[in-house]
Amino acid sequence: MRSRRFVSAAVAASLVVVGAAGCAAPTPEVAPVVVNVEDLPGATIEVPLNSTLVVITEWSDVTNYTAGIADPTIAEFVPGADTGEAAYSPGFTPKHVGKTTVTLSLKGSQVQEVGFTLEVTPAPPD
Repeated sequence: MRSRRFVSAAVAASLVVVGAAGCAAPTPEVAPVVVNVEDLPGATIEVPLNSTLVVITEWSDVTNYTAGIADPTIAEFVPGADTGEAAYSPGFTPKHVGKTTVTLSLKGSQVQEVGFTLEVTPAPPD
């Protein structure tokens, strides 16, 4: 039996960004903000500018989420993925400090939507 790892797409993307910025001035490492999809409805989720938001979903649903972001200058949606070896949770990568409303949708036999506010806060000082 093959084993599979469950990893976040937002975390993987942030590791690429950190690796690519290796020659730049060091920035403090900030753990991703991890939230279960069940905890999102009506919530305001704060995410530092130098972090990511990881949305924990059912393993079988990681690739079935899409998102509508009212102000796409604030954050970008990172779709989930399943490579067969690992599953990556959907998430959000902050782009600018500010607030925006987000509608996270689960595709399937019936579309399920979750609305929440994403607040990108300044990166903490060193």
